[in-house]
Amino acid sequence: MEAEARRRVEVAARRAILERGAFHIVLAGGATPRGLYVLLPDLPTDWSLWHIWFGDERVAPTDDPLRNSLMAHRVWLAKVPIPRDQIHYIPTELGLMRAVEEYSRQLAGLGDFDLVLLGLGEDGHTASLFPGHELGLPPDGPDVLAVDDAPKPPPRRVSLSVARLSRARKVLFLVTGPAKREAVARWRRGEALPAAAITPACGVDVLLDAGCWG
Repeated sequence: MEAEARRRVEVAARRAILERGAFHIVLAGGATPRGLYVLLPDLPTDWSLWHIWFGDERVAPTDDPLRNSLMAHRVWLAKVPIPRDQIHYIPTELGLMRAVEEYSRQLAGLGDFDLVLLGLGEDGHTASLFPGHELGLPPDGPDVLAVDDAPKPPPRRVSLSVARLSRARKVLFLVTGPAKREAVARWRRGEALPAAAITPACGVDVLLDAGCWG
């Protein structure tokens, strides 16, 4: 699965750079995308044209292992020459509301993302968009949401909204492990999971490993 995901990232980057002169990618958090990120430093690309965004982040210091950005930095971003000001970390070390305000400011005026990477939780959540919580569905709603009562720790998080994540040319879900099997089945049945609310005009692609199938 990781090799196919790498190929799709490479294709999306090449197309975006050729057509628009830059590649804007949103990274998924959690453990699932690590295998993909490990494969990316050797990608044949012009790193100076990449812009990195994050779908969500936990409120924690920059060196806290809870941070989604820390894993991506260690296994990939620190190894490639992307200009530092083109890696847009969510500054949750500033606190919940200041991080929301700052990331909203950074996103202001940006058009569609070229590629959004997302995962799937056992409860059907994606990014830090959880069942029964605010998802940011209205197209004219906020790009960035403050989450102060997430049902899994840590409870305080910042997440891009459903509407902002759906403003993308490509969306790719990476789903691994038997623990996600029921969530995948519910999604395929058409249940109203947060992941199912991500609806870009192009639709979404989903890569599953063998453990996700019943």
